[in-house]
Amino acid sequence: MARVIAGEAGGRRLAVPAGRDTRPTSDRAREGLFGTISSIAGPLDGARVLDLGCGSGFHLPRFAQTASSVVGVEPHAPLAALARQRIRDLSLAGVSVLDGTAQRIPLGDASVDVAHARWAYFFGPGCEPGLTELERVLRPGGTAFVIDNDASRSTFGRWFRTAMPAHDPVAIERFWARQGWSRERIDMRWSFGSRADFESVLRIEFTETLADGIMADHEGSGVDYAVSLWWRTFA
Repeated sequence: MARVIAGEAGGRRLAVPAGRDTRPTSDRAREGLFGTISSIAGPLDGARVLDLGCGSGFHLPRFAQTASSVVGVEPHAPLAALARQRIRDLSLAGVSVLDGTAQRIPLGDASVDVAHARWAYFFGPGCEPGLTELERVLRPGGTAFVIDNDASRSTFGRWFRTAMPAHDPVAIERFWARQGWSRERIDMRWSFGSRADFESVLRIEFTETLADGIMADHEGSGVDYAVSLWWRTFA
């Protein structure tokens, strides 16, 4: 189950899909990232926010607390259905979910103030069509944010590099710099109530063999974790 952690619906638990198509985000990690986003883009009061690759809509309630309107875009029909159900369950006003992709965002030109994509499509070289679309839909002065793993550091980063040996953090950093994006390095920690919960998340993230090895070598029910918050304000 997922839990809403703030706002009028704080504490309410919601269904989430099974399988490997969604990634967990701890409450503290999520709030830390939102704080950094707000420090760069400013308050979201009155803003129209795009959550690109919104998945089951986990972040929609958080944006809806302050933004004037929020639109999620999701290419996978089962996840989009869950996001719409979340909107209904929480009676979120001014929030909608559209079917679409990063390469074809179903919104008009210069129609959003802030765009947010978290572990969705924008993984470095190859995502240029999506970056072009972001530039199209953002209003002048609007800011786009892309959140992804920073595999160059942290214990989780080391596990990630083991799982994806072709992943090149240096090449990815150079790619974003060429595109004119800036980066904030964010350190956080995944902490779980039990080792069983920790293990269940590892088995979402990694293959059975790698998860078995991590559980054999790693003690406790948490891990240090690093992410890159890439951002750009468009003129």
